[in-house]
Amino acid sequence: MADFDFLIIGSGIAGASAAAMLAGRAKVALFERESAHGYHTTGRSAALWSALYGNDPIRALTVASRAFYDQPPQGFADHPLLMPRGCLYFARADQLGRLDEIAAGASALGIATRRLTSDECIALCPVLNRDRVAGGLHELDAMDIDVNALHQGFLRQCRSLGGDIRNDAEILTLERDGDHWRVGIPGGEVVLAAVVINAAGAWADVVAERAGVTPIGLMPLKRTAFLLDQPDGVDARDWPAVIEADEAFYFKPESGRILVSPCDETPSPPCDAWPEDLDVAECVERLQQAADIPVRRILRAWAGLRSFVADRTPVIGFDPASSGFFWLAGQGGYGVQTAPAAGRVAAALALGEDLPADVRALGLTAEQLSAARLGGRG
Repeated sequence: MADFDFLIIGSGIAGASAAAMLAGRAKVALFERESAHGYHTTGRSAALWSALYGNDPIRALTVASRAFYDQPPQGFADHPLLMPRGCLYFARADQLGRLDEIAAGASALGIATRRLTSDECIALCPVLNRDRVAGGLHELDAMDIDVNALHQGFLRQCRSLGGDIRNDAEILTLERDGDHWRVGIPGGEVVLAAVVINAAGAWADVVAERAGVTPIGLMPLKRTAFLLDQPDGVDARDWPAVIEADEAFYFKPESGRILVSPCDETPSPPCDAWPEDLDVAECVERLQQAADIPVRRILRAWAGLRSFVADRTPVIGFDPASSGFFWLAGQGGYGVQTAPAAGRVAAALALGEDLPADVRALGLTAEQLSAARLGGRG
């Protein structure tokens, strides 16, 4: 029988970042039910750091993560975690007001953007169809993220600081016993933990129910993505990520190919998500209306689950009605870009500390993240 201060359930980017930030300050275990870390949503990320992406709390966590990305701890990764990309939001004439909204949100957080004419949009991405582009907004500082390097760096950091990381460690039983949790895993082993941190992604409500904790109303939503060849004679490497103003779809260069997503949000139970042919076909039609990108074949398609609560803000903090049960869930599609700050926030709150000062300076409060904000809790 082993004793831990914190047992983190789920080794995706959320659990791994929290484990890395807590290890060295407490006795930490990180248990993953799959045989590989990040098998589900983390391993299927579009890998874009965009401070414009998401609501105000998400943007604050994204901005607060940038310093870590630019200067991670010594030995965290062998090469930079971010590479310049830029992000172009383009709009039809009837969507130009949406660009104003995006620009206002950027200005409030000091995010550098530039309004573009139709010609300037096409100069950045020559395959855009002129009759579908009335203007654009260029997020100058959007970046590609090396998701694998980031994720593996957090796992290495946790191990190096004494964290106990296990795969094939599904949580079979979860019972509160006095001042600790008794946690049963395969093989009949039982471990004890003062605090359980629920970072189980789309399965977070399932874990809560297993512990007798009221769920937070998590909604897993399936998102599809696929890869295409570049058009003949075209080098897309320097294109920005290109997002339709109402987020009907996006595309971006990806390792010599083009990654495309319909930005779909199809309700799904927690599962190993798979793409639907109809979602891919509808996205191809939208893409070809907006850009001259011939689609001869789909090289590969996949889907992942982006999990939200009703207000689409992450839930980070202790459950108000269940002693020693800590939520780290509902990151939606923003878990990778916010991971450094979200991990620090989770660690601080789990240790009973205030939010980090730089996060508070961006206007984020613990109350905005707490499970207590959700109806009928505590």
